[in-house]
Amino acid sequence: MANYIFRRLMLACLTLLCVTVLVFGLMRAMPGSPLTLNLEDTSRQLRKEDIEQLKEQYGLNKPWYVAYVHWLGDLATGDLGDSFLTNKDVTLVIGERIGPTLLLSLTSMLLTYVLSMPMGLYSSVRHGKYDERTLSTILYMLYSLPSFVTALLLQSYLSYRLGWFPLKGMYDSLLFPQMSIPEKVMHVAWHCVLPVFCYTYASWAYYSRFIRANMAEALQQDYVRTARAKGVGPLRVVMRHAFRNTMIPMATLIGLSFPALLSGSVILERIFTWPGMGQLFFESILNQDYNVIMGLTLVFSIMTLLGTLLADIMYAIVDPRISYH
Repeated sequence: MANYIFRRLMLACLTLLCVTVLVFGLMRAMPGSPLTLNLEDTSRQLRKEDIEQLKEQYGLNKPWYVAYVHWLGDLATGDLGDSFLTNKDVTLVIGERIGPTLLLSLTSMLLTYVLSMPMGLYSSVRHGKYDERTLSTILYMLYSLPSFVTALLLQSYLSYRLGWFPLKGMYDSLLFPQMSIPEKVMHVAWHCVLPVFCYTYASWAYYSRFIRANMAEALQQDYVRTARAKGVGPLRVVMRHAFRNTMIPMATLIGLSFPALLSGSVILERIFTWPGMGQLFFESILNQDYNVIMGLTLVFSIMTLLGTLLADIMYAIVDPRISYH
């Protein structure tokens, strides 16, 4: 296992190098530059010498491959550069957005597993019954409904028309500083309701159907028939024998969902004006903030590679028959 992990880490480094080269080249090939956007502000009249100085300061006067080598060298020292938009260190800019994204993603992931496992087990036990078919139909419909459509509908009806939930944002900037800590917690939690629901329902529906499908297959295996023939109770057959083997493919899904912890959802965070990583990624592309784009690309790529590695390791842990050489 140690040799396998070492080889995967070496391959991950090569993959990161390829991804960052590709993104850096495509980013620099986009029309315009951060300076172009800044100079559109007619209130700022810069001389030609000032423009050339800014290009040199931000490395915009160099070919993209030369600029990439400089960026790679700075990365080796832990320096991701400064944001063109805010002039703040990219590490600080990204760090400010991690908390809001984790608040949504961790809550959504916890709810997904808490709800999908018992629902998937219930569906497998009640297979073919009227209530199971009704539940499966509802889950299928939820999985088929795009989350951004749901978000817009919920905003239009529950927020705008009825006023039950906040329309956007993580908190009210005017009222929030005056609240006590319990009030702040409840205030943020109330703002989380609609985004978390939109984050959760599709995954919840998919995982429930996934568990149901794997349980249906596991319950047809010979070891389950043998356990039933020996007089093992139905609950023990489902939980001890069938569900235990269902966790093998489930471990892969858990590992592959790891990148979503920080990547967030660009569309949903944009709709709800949520100050997370997805919103930051959208803003940085819109403003051609090169250093922030590269920092986020690096974070998302590392999380994806770690997620696939974690999925493989968990697969070997839950199934002793699996070995990596």
